[in-house]
Amino acid sequence: MAKYQVIAATGCPTGIAHTYMAQEALEEAAKKRGISIKVETHGQSGVEHAFTQTEIDQADGVIIAADKDVDIDRFDGKRLINVSVTKGMKEPDELIEKILNDQNVPVYHSSGSVSKSSEEADLTGSYWHKLYVYLMNGVSHMLPLVVAGGVLTAVSFFWGINSADPKSAEYNALAALLNTIGGFAMNLMVPVLCAYIAEAIGKRTGLVIGFVTGMIAYTNGTGFLGGILGGFLAGYVAVLLTKLFKKLPKSLDGLKSIFIFPVLGVLVSGTIMWYMSVPMKDLNQGMMSFLKSMENSSPILLGLIVGIMCAADMGGPINKAAYLTGTALLAQGNYFFMAGVSAACIAPPLATGFAVLFNKKAYTAKERSAGYVNFLLGSTHITEGAIPFAAKNPLLNIPSFMVGSAIAAILSYVTRISVPAPHGGFIVLPLVNKPFLWVLWIVIGALVSGFLLSIIAGRQSRHDEVVATTAGNVTAANTESDTAPVAQNNDLSEILNEDNIALNVKASSRDELLQYLADFSKKLGYSTDSTAVYKKYLARESESSTGMEKGIAIPHAQDKSIKGSAMLIVKLAQPVEWKTFDGQPVDIVISFLIPDEDDGSSHLEYLSSTSKLLMHSEFVDSLRQAQTKAEILKLFK
Repeated sequence: MAKYQVIAATGCPTGIAHTYMAQEALEEAAKKRGISIKVETHGQSGVEHAFTQTEIDQADGVIIAADKDVDIDRFDGKRLINVSVTKGMKEPDELIEKILNDQNVPVYHSSGSVSKSSEEADLTGSYWHKLYVYLMNGVSHMLPLVVAGGVLTAVSFFWGINSADPKSAEYNALAALLNTIGGFAMNLMVPVLCAYIAEAIGKRTGLVIGFVTGMIAYTNGTGFLGGILGGFLAGYVAVLLTKLFKKLPKSLDGLKSIFIFPVLGVLVSGTIMWYMSVPMKDLNQGMMSFLKSMENSSPILLGLIVGIMCAADMGGPINKAAYLTGTALLAQGNYFFMAGVSAACIAPPLATGFAVLFNKKAYTAKERSAGYVNFLLGSTHITEGAIPFAAKNPLLNIPSFMVGSAIAAILSYVTRISVPAPHGGFIVLPLVNKPFLWVLWIVIGALVSGFLLSIIAGRQSRHDEVVATTAGNVTAANTESDTAPVAQNNDLSEILNEDNIALNVKASSRDELLQYLADFSKKLGYSTDSTAVYKKYLARESESSTGMEKGIAIPHAQDKSIKGSAMLIVKLAQPVEWKTFDGQPVDIVISFLIPDEDDGSSHLEYLSSTSKLLMHSEFVDSLRQAQTKAEILKLFK
């Protein structure tokens, strides 16, 4: 049996996209470091790639990147990091580094205590993250019921809105059956939500208490708010009972689990929920009435709020809050609110597809493929496919998604479109009252977002030419090579020859070296104005340093005086001071000359290829050891 240095578990509330994106990110990060990893996924289809006890025992550390309940007690005695699934997607390298080399990572104990080697923050998860995990455990178990019940109920309307009513002329026996079955499923929403929140906190005892507390919350009309509050109430009642009866003899464990805990737990939690139901019911009805009134009085404001919420975190807690509200109103027979929620969730992934079509050069082949796939994902109401695009430039891309989602939601509310199904995207179009209009509004919103995304991506590909970013991330070279358009058969020898290489050059400062490069470019016939080129070098350095690490810098200039793309390589007699990632001076300079008419695609291809070479320490060592122009040219060929 193979030994895994690191084991990880991923899971998200819906178990559709985040779960597997975090899995892939962690596996890729481990692969880059040359270590073995096994990732257990907690998706909608259940647990896959489950760990054996031997695999757990042999692992050096455990990473949990999940927003749902994962059985953590089996990792007793192991170094463990517990974070959100989003961090697993966005920070896989940091997590792998921590679990391997950070001695401050705490050891988990099944009693709930943590042994820490320092006073630093507890990496097993903050209190608020734990609360979120508990909540999402309830949501993840509730969602399939809502979808199944909502779609079956919606299908019954094919025969008419009153087709389930025996007194109506529209009555149909099959429609009545579908409506009844769907209704049963929808009615389980609150009890299941409540029960599985409680189960995440209080395990099996919490599940039992939670179901009863949830039934009381549902029966008394508290809505999903009562289900959430009841879930936490039932879970912590279960925990309290465990502590109160901790000193009972071990021989009474069976009696505790099947008699004492269920009876006392249901009594205590059920009684509290019974009396809490009155204010909770009023609060729930007040909130629902307010939202219903906004559909008529302020559809634009409502659409704006819903659009921003749905696009804010693509399936995260803010998105889920809007979705849960929509399903709650759906259960009450309000089909208008869900139209805006669904439109706002469908628009972002479609927008990525349009963005790729609008500006193909600004995206890599992998991103283009993802954008095309998102046409399919978005059409089925899966928003998560837009996350990689949002994460690429969140400060600009997420607001772009919000604009399109808000437009789609606003137009849906203004035109009074109703969607009786809580999921399914365009699959449920036959159930929508104005299907073609609804699709049009979504497409308009997606087109707007897509257009904004394409502009942002285009500017990024033109201006973020240097592989290293101003954030000083030493791995940025690899990131830039992923985000810039890369030629499939790019040959650096097209812009590099022996004449372009200078050895043992004397320069006392960075600026003196840049002046040398500008003069060198004119001498070789690549430019007609060395002063203009020198100024462009300085302007580029003022934006962010082109110093890399290991004594290498990649300055570049784009100017109308430059007649053609060229690559210059200079090895210095003595290193010069330059702002670099590792603080070391520079003695090897790789410079690019870029014609003014270059739209950004060509020289980024060369930058990308060079960056990939510089990520390999063997290549850098060979470059440093090369003594002749021919040896250097051969390396780049």
